[in-house]
Amino acid sequence: MPIVVRLDVMLAKRKMRSNELARAIGVTEANLSLLKSGKVKGVRFETLEAICHHLECQPGDLLEFDPGAAET
Repeated sequence: MPIVVRLDVMLAKRKMRSNELARAIGVTEANLSLLKSGKVKGVRFETLEAICHHLECQPGDLLEFDPGAAET
């Protein structure tokens, strides 16, 4: 899919673990892991907003358009 999720990069920059973020924003670790790996078909704006608020970042810091990315 040409949309690449860079959540792992932002978590590393913020020195935060995904389980900590999951608890802070009220999602399961499993759902956050699926999002982080890019294995989801969509993300709710409410969830995106919570992630951005907690990580103090912009949606563009988390999502990237890469037309050369392989289809999965």
